[in-house]
Amino acid sequence: MGEFTIVGLRVVQEAARSGSFSTAAENLGYTQSAVSRQIALMEQAAGRALFERHARGVRATDAGRILLRHAETVLGGLGSARQELDELTARTPATLRVGAFSTAMAALVPRSIAATASRLARVPLREGTSPRLVSAVARGRLDLAVVTETRNIPADTEIEPLLDDPLLIAVAPDHPLADRTSVTPAQLRGERWIAGSTEVSGTLLGAWRDAAWEPEIAFVARDWFAKIGLVATGMGSTVVPGIAVPVLPPGIALVRIDHPAAARTTSVVHRGVDSAGQVFIEALRDAAADLAAEVRHRLR
Repeated sequence: MGEFTIVGLRVVQEAARSGSFSTAAENLGYTQSAVSRQIALMEQAAGRALFERHARGVRATDAGRILLRHAETVLGGLGSARQELDELTARTPATLRVGAFSTAMAALVPRSIAATASRLARVPLREGTSPRLVSAVARGRLDLAVVTETRNIPADTEIEPLLDDPLLIAVAPDHPLADRTSVTPAQLRGERWIAGSTEVSGTLLGAWRDAAWEPEIAFVARDWFAKIGLVATGMGSTVVPGIAVPVLPPGIALVRIDHPAAARTTSVVHRGVDSAGQVFIEALRDAAADLAAEVRHRLR
């Protein structure tokens, strides 16, 4: 039998409130599969079903209502604790060393810094790849880091998911795919790609790779502005994460990739943080939810 988790309790609570796993996923900024996975883990911990599945949604079972009652107490207590910690942090501005991968630095991290500006005296930033950032957290050189890759995480490092971020194809407004809402990997065959390296397996985004074909790298550009500039002039396509959408020019067309792998989980890693760190992580969660909503609006 598994254990109850705070993330799982939040998911159960939101699913019960909305009466729908899909609505709960949208409200929390998760994919429906992530919500279903959390519900399954909570049902495993409870040893029985927590929801009755119906054609029009879900409804809590007797066991679900028992867990919800306790979830309200637990989450409410955590909310009270966070409020007290917020008040303490407000009285004592702190320094928090934050790391993040490049596209998280575009909007996610800046918005979180702005939201906590009155509570944090300084937020030294470090940009890097996820493995390097995880290593910096493990060595105590960073207090927390926003990452996408969570393999080989040290045992004493905590991982908290922020959102399941969709991967999108950015194309010029007159590109044949520009008017589509989504494409399959097969429809991307023959595209000219703009990537950070000719080694597709080692580059960060840029080109979509398929088991049936190798992408044609038309231009190599590590800088995001250079990539988008080349896309805007019709020189090729590039893969961008959803959290970068707010800083992309409005003329760039964005298309979803219809594939299970066309998403990556963005998480925050740390080795235990003080009240200032908890405040910042909460700001990251809020900013992540707002960004997920903006992506959905842009892709309508």
